[in-house]
Amino acid sequence: MSLSVLLFGGNGMLGRQLVTAFTDAGHHVTCACRGTTPVDKAAEFITVDRDSADALKPLAGRTWDVAIDLTSHPGFVRDALGTVDAAHWIYISSASVYARGDIFEPDETAPIHPAMANDKLESMTDYGAAKSACEAAVERLAAQHLIIRPGLLGGAGDDTGRSGYYPWRFAHPTGPEVVVLMDIGFPLSLLDVTDLADWIVHCAEHRTTGIFNAAGPTATLGELLDAAQQAAGTEVEFVPVDAGLLTDAGAGMWMGPESLPLWAEIPDMPFIGTVGADAARARGLTHRPLEQTFADALAFEESRGGPISAGAAGVSDDTEETLRRLARGD
Repeated sequence: MSLSVLLFGGNGMLGRQLVTAFTDAGHHVTCACRGTTPVDKAAEFITVDRDSADALKPLAGRTWDVAIDLTSHPGFVRDALGTVDAAHWIYISSASVYARGDIFEPDETAPIHPAMANDKLESMTDYGAAKSACEAAVERLAAQHLIIRPGLLGGAGDDTGRSGYYPWRFAHPTGPEVVVLMDIGFPLSLLDVTDLADWIVHCAEHRTTGIFNAAGPTATLGELLDAAQQAAGTEVEFVPVDAGLLTDAGAGMWMGPESLPLWAEIPDMPFIGTVGADAARARGLTHRPLEQTFADALAFEESRGGPISAGAAGVSDDTEETLRRLARGD
């Protein structure tokens, strides 16, 4: 049976994959967003600016089988739940709701941040609390609901550069050596965004309800680097650096410009990158090889000229050379 799907968004990394996955499965997708960036032509588009007082007026009088919301603003969630007529509500939360980073692969029973009181997320330091508040609204107001808590996403369309930087750098090295992080045992549960989108379609088709983490099998940073190098089809030597050298070079970690991604050193939070997803796998979540995830991320980076020029994660050629010199003790 074909489903009518209302998607708030549709032009971000996950949103684009959701449009593709639902339409490929024969479902009708309506994207409700501002439209400042294009949505897939396969989807119906309705202009909705959720900052406006009458933002949801264009959706009045219609019904959908499924509504999917990705917002981090609790007020937006409450307004939508009070206005939109949808039989099944799917909210895309985040593993950032978990309050502790010292639990290896936390499951859905792990403690979460208290819900924030504000209607809007104003600072990313409150991201986990904002997502908790959004979840609370869904649980209170949606009779049939599914809450999904994804971990770190990678693959096609990853505009953060977190999964694209290393395969791109391996494919475009500045020399025979590439700077990587020293802590190759750092654990990370990287999930391919296409696998997540496909699973969300599966959940919509089966009217799945409840709360589920969504994450890839946990691998070490070293295993991720090996898969990224295989995707690039090159062989380079690694120059390992630590957090101190990053600071000395004016670089950071995890994400953002001039950073080495897929790693974070946070006191008392050694497992911040891991998420347990056994329950989701029991409900149909599947995983493609890491090499394929990195290959898709690399293809996206090639299409936009690489992560550095886009202001995404990764270190510039000059910063990498500085890190190499520091690692050599020059």
